[in-house]
Amino acid sequence: MTLKDTTISQMNAFGKERIPFLFIIPFDSKEVIIQRLDTVDSNDIMFDFNGLTNVVEQRNVVIDKDFSIDFSPYDFNSYSDQFQKVQSEIAYGNTYLINLTTKTNLLSKLDLKDVFSIAKAKYKLLYKDLFCCFSPEIFVQIKENRIYSFPMKGTIDGSIENAENILLNDNKETAEHYTIVDLIRNDLNLVSKNVRVERFRYLERIETQRGSILQMSSEICGVLEDNWCENLGTIFSKLLPAGSITGAPKERTVEIINSVETYKRGFYTGVAGVFDGNSVDSGVLIRFIEKEGGDEYCYKSGGGITMNSDVNSEYKELQHKIYIPK
Repeated sequence: MTLKDTTISQMNAFGKERIPFLFIIPFDSKEVIIQRLDTVDSNDIMFDFNGLTNVVEQRNVVIDKDFSIDFSPYDFNSYSDQFQKVQSEIAYGNTYLINLTTKTNLLSKLDLKDVFSIAKAKYKLLYKDLFCCFSPEIFVQIKENRIYSFPMKGTIDGSIENAENILLNDNKETAEHYTIVDLIRNDLNLVSKNVRVERFRYLERIETQRGSILQMSSEICGVLEDNWCENLGTIFSKLLPAGSITGAPKERTVEIINSVETYKRGFYTGVAGVFDGNSVDSGVLIRFIEKEGGDEYCYKSGGGITMNSDVNSEYKELQHKIYIPK
């Protein structure tokens, strides 16, 4: 899945003219939203990417100390069936890491603008009261002719005793993280030179209304040509979709995802970001609530599956990721 030629051309043109713009790219790279920053209407789109925001005043939302998201767990038998299909593809050698996702029906009455105000995250995005994303994961950042990626792969309940060591010494999580780092290194080699891993397997703690979560990331860097601004669309086209939410090998794994998953991801697991005229900051659209009509909402979540994955553990993980960071 690559960006349309018109999208690539528009991003390249804005980059060449150093025109600041917002971009929101869905998982399938279709129906891309690109707007000049000075035309983004906060009544339609609200964003806050590492402090760069179009929100003048945050809502004063009072949070109940027992605030939680109530949900109806995704059917285990359905998930197990999808899991087994993925395991078969792994056994056949068609993929060796795949990000399997589902949507979970929420029971809570929500106001997505309140969710946007409550959530504490690196990348927050509210689009037309249709979805709200509060993502902890950087896709790529570009500054001073350097491109950085921070793939996030590996999760554990932060309240577990000795959680840090358990995560760092988990064979399945370690293999998964090595695979993603290798994939992202290969991706960055498509658009830059002298690619190297700057930090490997560092942990970040995220506080949520359901407790804390530990997540594992690495930092990878490459050197871009001096004229990278006028090739922004081309760069993103070569990097998408994000490796951390697809798997490896990427192209074949995306085909498997489309055949196994029982819903459309839409903007979930896409990317969004801003070019400010000099640099780029973008995040992966995970931790995602979507309005499905009326007062019905769903939460989209998932995790990486390898040959060593356990269906019960993976099922628990996709539910553990249903949270609002605070």
